[in-house]
Formats: sequence, C-alpha cells, structure tokens
Amino acid sequence: MKIYSLITAVFLCSSFTVFAQNESSIPKRVYTTSPIKDLKAPTIDGILDEAAWDIVEWTSDYVEFQPDVGTPPSEQTKMKIVYDDKNLYVAFKCYQADPSTIEKRMGRRDDFPGDWVEINLGSYNDDRTGFSFTISASGVKGDEFISDNGNFDGSWNPIWYADTKINDDGWTAEMRIPLSQLRFGDLEDQVWGLQSTRRYFNNEERSTWQPLPANPPGWVSEFGELRGLVGLKPQKQLEIQPYTVAQLDTYQAEAGNPFRDGNDTKLTGGLDAKIGITNDLTVDVTINPDFGQVDADPGAIALDGFEIFFQERRPFFVENKNVFDFRVGGGRDNVFFSRRIGRTPQGFTTADGSLGEYEDIPNFTTILGAAKFSGKTKNGWAIGLLESITAKEYAEIELDEREDVINSLPEVGERREELVEPFTNYLVARAQKDFNDRNSYIGAIVTSTNRKLEGNLDFLRKSAYTGGVDFRHNWKNRRYYIQGNLTLSTVNGSKEAITNTQTSLTHLFQRTDASHVDVDPNKTSLTGSGGRLEFGQRGSDKWRYTIGGNWKSPELELNDIGFLRQADIISQYANVRRLFNKPTSWFRRANIGLEQFTQYDFEGNYNRIQYEMSGNINFINNWFADFGAAHKPRIYSNTVLRGGPRWRWNEENFWYMFIGTDQRKKLSTTIGYVNSRAKQNNFSLDRYELRFRYQPLNSLSMSLNFEYEENPNRTQYVTESNFNGTPRYILGEIDNESLSATLRVNYNINPNLTIQYYGQPFIFKAKYSNFNFVNNPTAENINDRVTWYDANQISEENGSYVVDEDVNGTSDYSFGNPDFAFVQFRSNLVVRWEYIPGSEVFLVWSQGITGLGDVNNDFGAIIDNQIFNQKPENTFLIKATYRFVL
Repeated sequence: MKIYSLITAVFLCSSFTVFAQNESSIPKRVYTTSPIKDLKAPTIDGILDEAAWDIVEWTSDYVEFQPDVGTPPSEQTKMKIVYDDKNLYVAFKCYQADPSTIEKRMGRRDDFPGDWVEINLGSYNDDRTGFSFTISASGVKGDEFISDNGNFDGSWNPIWYADTKINDDGWTAEMRIPLSQLRFGDLEDQVWGLQSTRRYFNNEERSTWQPLPANPPGWVSEFGELRGLVGLKPQKQLEIQPYTVAQLDTYQAEAGNPFRDGNDTKLTGGLDAKIGITNDLTVDVTINPDFGQVDADPGAIALDGFEIFFQERRPFFVENKNVFDFRVGGGRDNVFFSRRIGRTPQGFTTADGSLGEYEDIPNFTTILGAAKFSGKTKNGWAIGLLESITAKEYAEIELDEREDVINSLPEVGERREELVEPFTNYLVARAQKDFNDRNSYIGAIVTSTNRKLEGNLDFLRKSAYTGGVDFRHNWKNRRYYIQGNLTLSTVNGSKEAITNTQTSLTHLFQRTDASHVDVDPNKTSLTGSGGRLEFGQRGSDKWRYTIGGNWKSPELELNDIGFLRQADIISQYANVRRLFNKPTSWFRRANIGLEQFTQYDFEGNYNRIQYEMSGNINFINNWFADFGAAHKPRIYSNTVLRGGPRWRWNEENFWYMFIGTDQRKKLSTTIGYVNSRAKQNNFSLDRYELRFRYQPLNSLSMSLNFEYEENPNRTQYVTESNFNGTPRYILGEIDNESLSATLRVNYNINPNLTIQYYGQPFIFKAKYSNFNFVNNPTAENINDRVTWYDANQISEENGSYVVDEDVNGTSDYSFGNPDFAFVQFRSNLVVRWEYIPGSEVFLVWSQGITGLGDVNNDFGAIIDNQIFNQKPENTFLIKATYRFVL
C-alpha cells in the first residue's frame, strides 16, 4: 500500500481543526418533578384539569433548533411531569395563536404527521441511550429507542397511553408512560436525562426544551436533567403475546404437479414474550415466530453476481437491532445479519424432471425458537445475547400425478423426502462498557453458527465463529472522537465446503494473476480479519470532517450469520463538510462536502481512487436540492472476470441532482437525475426518478415513485470458456433498461385502525450484442483490453452462440444466449386494528407475479403480457395477537 496517500490525507483533514471554533457547552437545564402521592392520577384525555398537575410548575422557554438555532420559537411550549409508583405522567401545552392552522394529519404509529410534541427520557443517564415518546395533534403515537447517542429505532413498540385536545390558544397533550416500559437503576434518588422537541408544522420549525448548538456532537449526551425521582421501585416487565394465523394461498394450477394444485391452506400459532429479569435486563422469547405479515422486498437485479442486501423486516429481529450492530468497514458489511436466520434452504434435490419427478422446497427455514437477552446496567454495561435454533428442512419429491405419464415412465421410487437445510444453531453475544465519565466505551462481540450436517449437505460449512472488539473515545465536549474495531473470523467444514468458500465471488482465490492467494483443495478451515479506524470532528457549528481506513483480509468470511460482500480490500477515506446553519434570505440551511477515497488489495495493487463533492440546500420556501459529482480516474476490479485476472475500467465521471417541492404541502413532488459516463463509451448510466406525494385528506395519503434506468456497458461479463487450453473470458455489449413504479396508499380511519396498500411492478431487460473476449485486462485503451469477434468468428444457432475463433471451419467453443427480461409485480393490502394497546388484528392480501418476458418487446408489451395477462399468486391471511401484561 502506498502509505504516503494516507499520511497526506491525514495532514489535509487535520488542518481543518483550525476552523473549529472552541465553543463552550450549553448549560444543562434541570426540571424537578414530584410524586402525586394520595392524589388521583391524571385521566389521559388531553384535558389538564386534574389536581395532580398542580403539584409541579410548568417548565417552558423552548428554544428554536431548526431552522434558526438559538432564537425564540414562533410559538412557545410548556411541559409538566409527575409520577406515581407505576407510571410517569407528562403534560404539554402547545400554544398556537390561530388553532385553525394546527395540522391534524393522521398516520400509522411512528409516522409523525403534522404538528407533534415529544419527550425523550435518558433513564440510564449514560449519555448514549434513551426512550422517545411522540404524540401528534391528531393523536398518532410514535415511540423509538435511542442508541449510540442519536440512532432512533422505531421498531420499539412499548405500551403507553396518550391523548390530545384542541383549544382556544393551541393544543394540549397528555401521556401516561408505565415505568415497566422503561429501564432504570435502583437508586433511591434518580437523575434521568431529559429533552423535549416540538414540531411547529406551519413554519416547519423545531424547538427544544434543552437548547442545542447548530451541529450538536450527539443527541442523548446533550439532554438536560430530570430530578425529583425519589423512591422509584424497579418494575420487572412481564408480557406474553400469543398469536394465531389462518392463511390461504392461491395460484395457477400446474397440470401433473402434485405440489401445484391451485391452493394451499395453513393454520399456525405461536408466542412472543418479554420477561424482565431485572429492571435493567429483559429477555425476549419467540416460539414458532410468524414472519408472514411483512413488507415485500423491492425488485432488483445484480449483473455483477453479488448478493443483494435487503433490509430486515421481521419484527422480532428488527426490534432493538442496534444492540447487535457491528460494522466491519464501509457499506453493509456486518458481523451480524439477521436475515441469515430462517433463510431459504441452501440444499438441492435429486429430482429428475425427465422421469416425471417434481420437487417442493420450502421457501424459508423454520425457526423453532429464538430468544434475546438485552439491557444496560447501572454500572454502564450494555449487554445483548441472541440465540436461535432452526429446524431441518426437507424437500418433497413426487411423480407426475397424471396416469398416462406414470404409465409411460420406467419404474422409479415412491414419494420421498430429501434434506435441504440442516438443524442449525445461531448465537450472537454483544457487550459494551462505558467509562471515562461516559465519554468512552469499549465493547466486544462473539457469533457462532453450528450446523448438524447430514446426507448431501457437506458443501455447507459445518461451523463459523467470529469475534470482535470495538471502542470509541470522545473529548472536548464530544467534539472530537476516535473509534475503531477489529474482527477475527474462522470457518470450518469439509474440503468441498472450504474449496467452495475460496472460489466464491466474495474471495476468488483462483484469480489467475494473484500471487498472494491460491486455492488449497485440502484446506478444512479459513481464518481472516477485518477492521477499521476512524478519527473525526463533530459539534462545530460550521465544520465536520472524518478520516479513516478499513480492511478485510482475503480469508475473512462472515456470511454464515453476517454479511460480507467482498474480502481482500484495504480502503482509506477522508471527507470534510461545511455546514451553513444560519438562515439567509434564500435558504434555511445548507451544506457542502468533499470526499476522497482509495482502495487496494492485499497484494498491494492500487485499484481505485475517487474524488466526490456533494451538498444539500433547504430553500427559504422549504423546497430542497440534493446534488453531487465525482471523478474516478482509476478503477480496477478483482471480481469482474469471476476468478479471472484483475480488470480495468475506463475513467469515469458522474453527477446527480434532485429537486423537491415543500414536502408539507398536500401535493409535493421530487424529480431527480443521475448521470455517469466512462471514457471510450466503456459504460454509462442515466437514471430518472419522479416522486409524487398527495394528501387530499388528513386521513388519506398517497405516494407514487417512478424510476427508469439505462445502463449500457460495452464489456459486460458473460461467461468463461476455453480456447486451446487458454481461458477465454467472454464479454458482451449489454443494453439494459429497468423500470419500476411504487404506489403506496394509506387510509387512517383513526390512529388505531389503518388501511395500507403497497404495489410495485419491476421490469429489467438485458440484450447483448458485439461479443468480445479479454485480451489485455489492464490495458488503458479498451481496444487493447478486448478483442471483438467479427462476423466470421461468431454465429447464433438454436439459442446459443457458436465461436470459430481461428476461422478454420470448426467450432472452438459456444455459450448460451444471455439475453433476458425479468418481470415482477408485488403488492400488499393490510388492514391493521390495534383494538387495545399492544394487541392487534391484521387482515392481509398479498399478490405477486414473477417470471421472464420477451427481451425484444417494449415495456408496454411486457407489462401487458407478463403482468396484466398472467394469473397472480395470492395470499390471504388473518392474524390476531393479544398482549397480556402481568
């Protein structure tokens, strides 16, 4: 690695410290509450007329945070807090001179529509974690767990109560937050962190109870204090939530296929539970969890062969997912990726279609049970432990059920089952410890995957283990920080399994020009490392900068329970950003930044450098613009030729621009364009995006997003062949287009009864021509890099291309026609009724079509033939849950 690049970047970024003003921290405000003792507890109706509210004074003097930080807000807010043995009670009075301007938009839980007010409670008082409760003027609740001093996780769904009322001088809100839903220590006299934020919709303004600087170094660390909490007893949480699901699937019957007769039915049940071990630590348990009622993954195609990352959507794994987050380096790479648990079975069957055999492989692996143990102690220990067991999965194989077919076949076996996924145990353990007056922490993570391999599953790894440590240190009022982590991994298995790992796209040890890696067919284990180190500055009102690096060694492997796209990488990055937080006559706030990025492999090859500029402007009328541009003078890849030599792309430039109207309006629009061009027309990209959002009624909102993309490439990988003992890496000129449209409709009858629709057609077309083969893969000129076949060398026959490279009249090799068109339509219609807090009924109708189209058709013909004229698969289900709080 050319270390001078890193040293230069460190020097350049460090020089920006001269611009960081040394502001003193803003003094913390203190609010002192009182117990209501023998008084009647407030009734949660939004009317603040109970005597219990009179035992404490209002606190007010909220200060504007956005857009004009540090100034008086357009409208003032007041807050009161009282408590008893079981609950915390919060009252807000949100003044608004003209109540008719209060925006009462409806939404589903955690939507945060219209005017709202929230309270944040740092009950651990650790400057890193907190609990957020939000109520809108229309009565919509929002709740989030705050981790890592500012990461808001909306998957947390506690049981609490709130109501609002509109009155002559604004609106009021009342909350009852059971102490069992919070986590705190057992001190006699408690001190909690406290913050409150109000959104004044009319001016798109945020004001806070605890004043903040324009660019705070964190969120929780800047809280004020809540005092007066005396004698609170730990509340051990115990909640049990059984569920039942009735499901009907309908689809196009397939003649002769015993597994595709037109419909399937299923009735299942399960149980979720939360058990408070102490008031600090909780166990979440799920038995036979239901993961059916989730959003569909968006349509996507990856021509580079890499796995596509999809977000976790299953409730059990989504809730408090930040506890187990451990990023290895840039991008999505993570030691823990929960979608590995319950994944699609990885095995295959011996079904022989020529003998009239059909196979039925489960879509997902059954999760027998899972448990999470998590929390934070008064001594500053954050703990997370997740254990999950998945069942063996079998595929069924049966003969064609038609009698005439059976009679015409030779004698074959009866119906049979074949193992396609082994019994597997997954474990993740995470811990972090605060110290240095909560300005620093050090942590560790351990994961393990153990499979009980049987039958024909030796191609899977038998076990996989990872271990890692991480740290962060802040100083000078958290304005500066340094953080990093180190990860070690080891995987074990048969010679076949480890050879498959070495030759997978993540590793590619078989690369023909790599001297530092080589496939060892006798290996039964691999051990690798990864990590990162980063230094940065935050908290200045004008400047932010970061410099860092990360690495992933060639043998690093995380994909048994984590996510790793590519190993064998060393990266360095540096960026600086200028913030403009003071409104002017034409913008409310803006920022612009510069970034530099380089990448090497462990052989020392200098593979990439990139310079990028990006920015954002929020105009005075609340329109916005996002923009950016980048220059990539050097782009090499170790993966393009899928195990072949290192490949060079031509120099690239790209830019993008997105402009949007005021998102508060009944009708708002965003239009965007992304442009990329490489020299010698090696490749290009044109992406067009158009987004509409319309809210004709407070209870009804709709959004429609269109995206069209063209991404031609003269040297798209097709396949590898052989010419007289020499590898031939065959490429082609690809003309590919994609089109998608995403429609969402939300109708909110009230905050607890909602109807939601999601629909997305996705079409991807790829047509190949002008085939060529690699000649000199690192040549600067594309004409030296590849050799194009002429008309005498290549011809198309019966859906394949036949190549006579030496033009001697004899075919040297052939490859299939790579043209394809992928078509997908997915939709969900969900009625959700929270009939009592924490207990719900879902009515769901899901519909989908997935198939291939004719690449020679235009989009209109593909939509007509492959979507409108195809019988979709339908799923109808009813799910009911009831939450017992004991």
